Amino acid sequence: MPHPWSNLGPEQFRLLRLAPLPTDRYTGVRSLRFVQFGRVARHSPDQSLLRLSLELPGQRVRKEQNVLEVWVDHRSNEVRFGLDSGLHIEPINRGLGRFLLAQGIAWAKQKCAHYQVEGGALAAKDLLSDDARLRRDHFLRVQGFDVDYPDPRQLKATYSAARVNALNSDWQKEKVQIVELLDAAAMLQQADQNLREQEVTLRKQDERLASLTREDGTLRFTITCLVAFCVFQAGLLIWMATR
Repeated sequence: MPHPWSNLGPEQFRLLRLAPLPTDRYTGVRSLRFVQFGRVARHSPDQSLLRLSLELPGQRVRKEQNVLEVWVDHRSNEVRFGLDSGLHIEPINRGLGRFLLAQGIAWAKQKCAHYQVEGGALAAKDLLSDDARLRRDHFLRVQGFDVDYPDPRQLKATYSAARVNALNSDWQKEKVQIVELLDAAAMLQQADQNLREQEVTLRKQDERLASLTREDGTLRFTITCLVAFCVFQAGLLIWMATR
């Protein structure tokens, strides 16, 4: 039977700005984007839940993507980060994974900093290259988790941490910024003003181009008349010389 909180949707929303970054050889162009950040939390004497989600304008993702859950078991004093299927973020390599995990860690520190962290296995089948594995391991270690490889061939890995207060709640703020409501309104107002200024500039350019086109037509007509007059004069002189 599914947990009563398993299908909760976000109740609080904020806007995230993904800063434009240099083109990456693996993920391609990383232009300026905006993402909706959703949040919902529930509490009971036995458990607490924080579910964080990301929604991309004009783009649909799978149900298990762009979601981070933090489950707190108050009976065993343990905290579990992430879904059983792992953390799958789209778009990748934009700092969103660290942002979600940092938000989850900050929330857990406020509620139960002394609780133990439940570790788990890291799936290897979703990693397409050693570079992807190294990025994943770095991402976890920077947030304070330990990544171990019991298998010498590094086919399987596990993550763990001692307690919640040993984890790091920072993220790459130069990549992901939370946009406040007034800031978003100011950005829209500035964009509208820039658009109006561009419209005025384009209108002036069109008027200038039309004026130059008229002047060009007048010059062409004048040149044509002069050429015709010169031809007439030359013909007249030839006629007079041959009489």
